[in-house]
Amino acid sequence: MGESTMEMARLEARIPVETYQQMQRAAKLRGMTLTGYLLATAGEDARRVIEEAEIMRLSREDQIRFAEALITPPKPTAKLVRAAERHAKLFRNR
Repeated sequence: MGESTMEMARLEARIPVETYQQMQRAAKLRGMTLTGYLLATAGEDARRVIEEAEIMRLSREDQIRFAEALITPPKPTAKLVRAAERHAKLFRNR
């Protein structure tokens, strides 16, 4: 496997010795280095937290617009009408 082109950053943290030892033990039990373990667990948690925040933010912002569009859908534009006609014509001839 070749060298990674991923940009790297350094992280330093002061944590209780007991917590450090637990993380080392957990990493060893998973057959990982401490760095690998931290990347896997903290990285996955960070992705999940961000994803959940984005999904909630979008659903709150768009919920009213979505409901309004269902209740009173906008009229189709001329471009959409032409596209629908072309689509219908293509599938009618098959």
